[in-house]
Amino acid sequence: MKFGIVVFPGSNCDFDCFDVATRVMGQQAEYIWHKDTHLKNVDAIILPGGFSYGDYLRCGAIAKFSPVMAEVKKFAAEGRPVIGICNGFQILVESGLLPGVLMRNQGLRFICRTVPLKLKTTNTLFTKKGVKDQTYQVPIAHMEGNYFIDDAGLKNLQDNDQIVFEYVDNPNGAIANIAGICNKGRNVLGMMPHPERVSEGLLGGTDGKFIFESVIGG
Repeated sequence: MKFGIVVFPGSNCDFDCFDVATRVMGQQAEYIWHKDTHLKNVDAIILPGGFSYGDYLRCGAIAKFSPVMAEVKKFAAEGRPVIGICNGFQILVESGLLPGVLMRNQGLRFICRTVPLKLKTTNTLFTKKGVKDQTYQVPIAHMEGNYFIDDAGLKNLQDNDQIVFEYVDNPNGAIANIAGICNKGRNVLGMMPHPERVSEGLLGGTDGKFIFESVIGG
């Protein structure tokens, strides 16, 4: 499998994702610059975390205008796998690939620590090798991870089994403890925690590895 890792100005987790895809998982990967208009024949797209555009003004609101996002939308519409991590989740929401909005954390503080997450569904391209209702330990590092959606939208997510991860202790005030959601097609996943930071034992854990194993497994 060949991963495409989109790099925006200020991205800082692109190297981490590249390392996991290639050295840890033994797959191919290509960096894709945000101004590119071709996805280099990749099989899966990663929008990595980081401080795109300096993390000002809701980064995703700027990143959604990058030329590559038109191609990412076409890719997603074909039912192919797209995952946005942290900053990448914000970009997916602002681009309309996922519903809702990500606001500043409750308490207005940047939070950087490992938190327990509960996997709520294995019915996505990225979670099929996980265990439903199992708790995973995955790091977060964000200022704007407070997910919000209106009542009707929340009901849609619940009715359609689109809530993928829930926080156990809700560190940022997200509605319904939401840490990650997918689209109705189940091929686009956005999550605030960083699975690439816990995909090998050397870094202190492997609780994020099943996400990469799931998409590689097809």
